[in-house]
Amino acid sequence: MLAVLTLMSCADDKKIEKKPEVQEVKKPVNKRFGYVLDDYEVISDTVQSGDSFGQILFENGIDYGTIQQITDTVQSTFDTRKILVGKPYTLLKSKDSANQAKVFIYEENKIDYVVLDFADEVVKAAAKKRPVTVKERVVSGVINSNLSSTFDDLGVNILVAYKMADIYAWTIDFFRLQEGDRFKVIYTEKFINDTIPAGFGEIKASWFEHKGKPVYAFAYQNDSVNDGNRDFYDQHADNLRRAFLKSPLKFGRISSRYNLKRRIAYYGNRIRPHKGTDFAAPVGTPIMATSDGTVIASEYRGGNGNYVKVRHNKTYDTQYLHMSKRAVSRGDYVRQGEVIGYIGMTGNTSGPHVCYRFWKNGKQVNPFAIDLPTSEPLAEELQPQYFEFIAPLRAQLDAITFQKST
Repeated sequence: MLAVLTLMSCADDKKIEKKPEVQEVKKPVNKRFGYVLDDYEVISDTVQSGDSFGQILFENGIDYGTIQQITDTVQSTFDTRKILVGKPYTLLKSKDSANQAKVFIYEENKIDYVVLDFADEVVKAAAKKRPVTVKERVVSGVINSNLSSTFDDLGVNILVAYKMADIYAWTIDFFRLQEGDRFKVIYTEKFINDTIPAGFGEIKASWFEHKGKPVYAFAYQNDSVNDGNRDFYDQHADNLRRAFLKSPLKFGRISSRYNLKRRIAYYGNRIRPHKGTDFAAPVGTPIMATSDGTVIASEYRGGNGNYVKVRHNKTYDTQYLHMSKRAVSRGDYVRQGEVIGYIGMTGNTSGPHVCYRFWKNGKQVNPFAIDLPTSEPLAEELQPQYFEFIAPLRAQLDAITFQKST
């Protein structure tokens, strides 16, 4: 008998459904400083008072002989003796039973860091930088009481105010700013990965109106002087630098001016000529040399207290009295703007300040009442190129509108 097997299908039968493929979700790689952190035990900390590079490594499984070898090998790239309190560091340690440090990363600032890799027999050291982008910013404002508080009210990096004070230090008396003085500034800021603020960059151009008189300032490198430095010039190509700063302090207030008929309470309200200008500020405020020169005195003497005197040339000397601490010694050569001491109350004084005295040809004079030497303007042959360079910056400044600080 012949058996026949018949295969039949039914339209009502359901089709066999395929199970959806399960896609594996990949975990993002946790990578930093060029290392996959998941491969290590990671210790992130900051340098504490009393810490040393050797101590940190020894406490994390490295013997002293190896530490010395690492220190000797990397010294041309990184001086391990100069790690600073408060600076962050990261240790990458092995996950095995030895749990030994393999990599040391020291962050000098938000941008610069050093990697010491001693996982293998060959020790490697590299100074690296995080990728930085630079963004241009503009700000304008009207002075309420002083420059720093106005910038603070505007929520702008205070370093911008400090730099503006440096730029105009020879031409504007920032101790006598008036309510209603105005400014505009174009500057840059640095960012890591486009989002993390990494500090102030530089001022490209600014405009400051003091007592109704506007002064432009443009950063420009004079190509005829191949030193890589830039100066600030005004709208007429005049250099904004002068031989002497207007003040030995960045910020503060004038508490007493040069006055040959001043009555002084400290001396029984008798007339005692005051042949200096007093700049009041908190104890410890840095005092700057107002011009280049050689320190001819740095000592403590009677009513002067701690003081420094600087000879600038055959014509001019300056003196700085009542310091809490002197930062230079006799014979030192100092540059304009260099810190030479700090505000104090030594000698005959009733409050923290620096008495700034100014000599011309051996006679004490009022520096705010004489014509001080100026810097040379940009050379005539360079001015056409300069005016072409500043034209778009000046147009950008002129287009900035004012916003009042709150």
